[in-house]
Amino acid sequence: MQWDTRLTELLRIKYPIIQGGLAYLAYADLAAAVSNAGGLGQITAMSLPDADALRREIRRFRALSDKPFGVNFAIGMHGARYEERVQAAIEEQVPVVTVTGGNPAPIMKMLQQADMKILVLVASRRQAQKAEQLGASAVIVVGQEGGGHIGREDVGTMVLVPQVADAVGIPVVASGGIGDGRGWMAAHALGAEGIEMGTRFIATRECVDASVSYKQALLDSTESDTAVIKRSIGAPARVLRSKYVDKLLDIEQASPTFEALKEYISGDANRRWIHDGNAEEGFGFAGQVAGMIRDIPTVAELISGMVAEAERIRIAWGR
Repeated sequence: MQWDTRLTELLRIKYPIIQGGLAYLAYADLAAAVSNAGGLGQITAMSLPDADALRREIRRFRALSDKPFGVNFAIGMHGARYEERVQAAIEEQVPVVTVTGGNPAPIMKMLQQADMKILVLVASRRQAQKAEQLGASAVIVVGQEGGGHIGREDVGTMVLVPQVADAVGIPVVASGGIGDGRGWMAAHALGAEGIEMGTRFIATRECVDASVSYKQALLDSTESDTAVIKRSIGAPARVLRSKYVDKLLDIEQASPTFEALKEYISGDANRRWIHDGNAEEGFGFAGQVAGMIRDIPTVAELISGMVAEAERIRIAWGR
C-alpha cells in the first residue's frame, strides 16, 4: 500500500512517522534507524554540549543513513542558548528542524532564509494558528497523554487533533498516546497526516543510551503509572511514576517554586535514571502509551509491525 500524505511529500519519507526529540536519547543511532526504516529520525540538539557536538552527531548520522532526518531544538531546555547550534544546523544543511518547548518566533526568524522544513510542536489550536502564521511547514500536536512536556490545558489527543486540523491549512502531525498501527490509523481519522512517537521509540534496541532499568520500567508500566510534574511552575511534563517522582510531587505541593524544584528536575536528575539506571535518584519521561509497550524490538521491526497492522485496518475500512 502507498502511504502518501502531504507530510511524506514534505519530508520526502516513506511512512508518515516521526521520532520525537527525546532529550538525552535522540542521537544518531536511533535517528538513523528510524530514517532507514522509512520514517523521520531526529537528533536532539539541546542535549548536546555545544554546536560542535551537534555537527559531529549530524555527520555521524550521515555515515549511518542517506535518508532525510531532522534536528530538534527544545528551546526552553534549561535556559541554554540555541543560536550557535541553529547556525550549525543551517551550515550542515539539515533538511528538517523541529521546534519545541518555547516561543518559536526567534528561531524561525533565523531559519527563514534556509532551505529546510520547519515543524513546530503545539498543544493548542491557538498555538497551531500562530505557528502557521510564522511560516511553519507543519505542526505537531501533542495531547496530554504524551510523555515529556505537554500543554497546560489537559486536552487529550482525540479532541485536540481534529480541532487543530480544522483550524490550519498546513499538515498536522498527531502526538501523544500513539504507539502502534491502531493509534496511527486513528490519527489519520482525526485529520492528521502523520504521527510522532517518543516513548515507543525509547523501548527499541537502537535507543542505545536508555538504561536497561528505564526500558524495563516501560515494559512493566500500565497506563496509570505516569504522573505530571512541574505543573505548578507552568511547565507540565509527564514522567514515569516512582518513589523519586512521588517525593518530587510532595516538594512541589509544599513549595511550588522553581528554586525548590530545580535540583530535582534538572538534566542531571533526568540522566541519573535514563542513562545510569538509578531510579532512586532520578526521573524518566514517558507518556501513557507506556502501558501498551510489551517488547523491545528493533526500530525496523517496530515500524514494519505498525505498517502491517495499519494495512489490515485500512483493508477493513475499505470493506
